[in-house]
Amino acid sequence: MTAVSLPATLTLVCGLDRLTPDLGVAALFGNLQVAIFRLADGSVYAVQNLDPFSGAHVMSRGITGSRGAEPTIASPIYKQVFSLTTGLCLSTMDREPVTPGGPDLETFPVTLDNGQVFLTLAGHR
Repeated sequence: MTAVSLPATLTLVCGLDRLTPDLGVAALFGNLQVAIFRLADGSVYAVQNLDPFSGAHVMSRGITGSRGAEPTIASPIYKQVFSLTTGLCLSTMDREPVTPGGPDLETFPVTLDNGQVFLTLAGHR
């Protein structure tokens, strides 16, 4: 096996085998809460854990799904639907966000390496 040098900007989260397919988990990095999802196809996504419509840190408890080929997460509070790839709010359920920053979720690049999950948290350290 060849050792690979990973960029210093990557933050280790956990082993991929620790993530249950189609369920989210929350991870805390300083004051930043991130919701991480491993889907049934093995893909992994990370978005802010803060729900912009309720102001609660609950996105990791959301319901995974899809809109066509787009993987999504629905908020467990008011059921807004967001793209896991872009963070774009796909359905506001006729509500306005209560947090600054608008209706979309911030996304974080995920790197899988040797069975480990890493996030790029640029600007949040």
